[in-house]
Amino acid sequence: MRVLLIEEDARRCAQVRERLMAWRPQASLTVHSPVSQGALAPEFLAQGYDAVLLADEWPGGQGLTWARELAGRAGFAPIVLLRQRKDLSVASDVAALGAWSVSGEELDGEEFRRVLAAAEQRAAYARAMWRTSQAGRESQRFGDAFIRGYRRIRRLAAGPLTDLYVGESERAGTLVALKVARDRQDERVPVDIFGRFLQEYELVQRIEGAGVARLYDLGISDEHAWLVMEYFPLGDLRRRMRAAALSPREALLYGIEVARALERVHAAGVLHRDLKPGNVMLRGDGSIALIDFGLSKDTALNADATDGGTIFGTPHYMSPEQGHAEPIDARSDLYSLGVMLYEMLSGDKPFRAENPMAIVYMHRKEPVPRLPPRCAPLQPLIERLLAKAPADRLASAGDAAQALTRALGEWLAREVRA
Repeated sequence: MRVLLIEEDARRCAQVRERLMAWRPQASLTVHSPVSQGALAPEFLAQGYDAVLLADEWPGGQGLTWARELAGRAGFAPIVLLRQRKDLSVASDVAALGAWSVSGEELDGEEFRRVLAAAEQRAAYARAMWRTSQAGRESQRFGDAFIRGYRRIRRLAAGPLTDLYVGESERAGTLVALKVARDRQDERVPVDIFGRFLQEYELVQRIEGAGVARLYDLGISDEHAWLVMEYFPLGDLRRRMRAAALSPREALLYGIEVARALERVHAAGVLHRDLKPGNVMLRGDGSIALIDFGLSKDTALNADATDGGTIFGTPHYMSPEQGHAEPIDARSDLYSLGVMLYEMLSGDKPFRAENPMAIVYMHRKEPVPRLPPRCAPLQPLIERLLAKAPADRLASAGDAAQALTRALGEWLAREVRA
């Protein structure tokens, strides 16, 4: 049994968990905080859960209000309102929604178990009907690939080799992003998509910490490779930069987070090799997560999903050595971090040209551009990150995180004095 509990009170969460486990020791309980995590995504149907338990109230919210909205979502999981008191009028309103209600006193008795068993039975029947229906089968189709256990919501983006969708995963019990390889690929770009997905999946499993997007699943269906990953409704750092100019404080904070994530990536023996704002995702709690390790390199095994001697990555963010297909190490990712930091501080990329090879040349030959006057105190840090020779850069991501943290402290002190 899988249960989603929407509750703010830690004591009641513990009580529900205790009662559930006493009845079903193998049950799984996921807690959603309505205050810190906010409302459930409007596309979410909780199809991976047997029941959704709703607290009757919390600071700034009412369970019955949520129950009415959730019950209006066609296909939403069975709902059970947890009432503090035996209020017959509330129980009647809940029943009219096709949901159940249980009072606090009934949590210790047979009624709680009876209601959950009924909800579980209803959920199992609804899932079976959905999977076998025409609408259900169509909703599990992502382009030309049929991916069982995932409900397609919409396509997010289309690339030359893959399409990106947002969907709902029964197993993960949450919204996810699915990257699905297209049937027809450009013959001029001979890339083993499944091999790249497999490498990305295996590499990410080795990286500890929250600075990397979670990967849930991968496989092949109808000869289409697919990869399932964490979904970020707030989008990426590129979107944030386009929405409004970042203050130096915000830019440095993002830089620190990326450097710390890179420290964990490098500790696992992995080079990212395609670090850019579009590959830095934003979570609802303000933290960042790196994505897209399809071009990454396993330094321990010298495994590389790209062809030797071929330049892969994004020219605007490539280190000079990567742009010239030379051997690289962790300091190449730090150069890419420097490009991102320069862009966050100045609002523009350090080098621009009409074609990619001209940009690659500028990274190798042109001097590091100057930051706007108000950010001039940060120019030495930019110079260290964007040094042409790897030996002249900061030595590691840990060093970069420390340098960025010092720069932030000095910047904040300067603001106080001003």
